[in-house]
Amino acid sequence: MTLIGRTRDRGVETLSLDAPERRNALSAALVGELAGALADAGRDTGVRAVVLTHTGTTFSAGADLRDPPAPDALVGLLRQIVELPAPVVARVTGHVRAGGLGLLGACDIAVASHTATFAFTEVRIGVAPAVISLPLLPRTDPRALARHYLTGERFDTAEAARTGLITAAGEDVDEVLAPILDGLRRSAPEALAETKRLLTAKVLETFDRDAAALTALSARLFASAHAREGMTAFLERRDPEWVV
Repeated sequence: MTLIGRTRDRGVETLSLDAPERRNALSAALVGELAGALADAGRDTGVRAVVLTHTGTTFSAGADLRDPPAPDALVGLLRQIVELPAPVVARVTGHVRAGGLGLLGACDIAVASHTATFAFTEVRIGVAPAVISLPLLPRTDPRALARHYLTGERFDTAEAARTGLITAAGEDVDEVLAPILDGLRRSAPEALAETKRLLTAKVLETFDRDAAALTALSARLFASAHAREGMTAFLERRDPEWVV
């Protein structure tokens, strides 16, 4: 069973997270298949841009708690998006949670419909948004991110745009996306690649400096007693023991 849909239209490769029954959670299998699809797109000189989107009502619910990817695999996927020569554009029409927000942070451009919602829910299950901070911290407003990281609150597209998590939002996401894709199609491939390199230099410095430490932090927290309680409570649809 394939977990990533692929279509091509005039140089734009669309990759769709396609596990709606699991809310497109980032399982080891999905992360591996998406990495393979991105690698194929990166080798294809006919790909001018990549659109990363989803089926179902959730872009991604974050790490699959039943089959989570290894932290270094998620780091590799996020870096792959940042380093891909072609621009990567997120197209979001549903909910984005936890690790799914790392995908948005890694993309060069992110567009969402007004129905989308966002939340960094890691603290509510006893872990931290460690690995996904690699692309997010250099690109988003630090004061806003502090609130959302620490509280796990849900927020809307207006707040996501204000903080820099997304680029633009609208009632019709494809209407918003159309001029962006037109602009990418009109741009010279080598110029696009070099311009993206300029824009991602600081992000890649963060990967080089912090990836090992944040991978270790993620692994330690996921193995903790609080994480076991938090994940069990989530799967049992109850509050964890620390809620007062």
